[in-house]
Amino acid sequence: MRYDVTPDGSVKNEQVLYATADTEPGLPDGMKVDLRGNLFCAGPGGIWVFSSSGKHLGTIKVSETPSNCNWGDDGESLYISATSGLYRIKLAAEGERALYY
Repeated sequence: MRYDVTPDGSVKNEQVLYATADTEPGLPDGMKVDLRGNLFCAGPGGIWVFSSSGKHLGTIKVSETPSNCNWGDDGESLYISATSGLYRIKLAAEGERALYY
């Protein structure tokens, strides 16, 4: 789903972001955003990448069903957790890294 967020933090204008009839195992989960506003989401067959307007830009295929993803290292590494493994892929995109104090 996609929503507009108002200045007070409430949401409005509910819309379907993307509908798929994909038959590969996996469900949408574990979403992260890069610094350009693109959405990276675990889903059927890999990590689905969407523009901020909801256009499906592509899917990063992995050999097993992914469950989550997160930015790490220099911000250009995407870590992907899956059924029994952990993957890392270096991307041209850069994501927001968590700050640790």
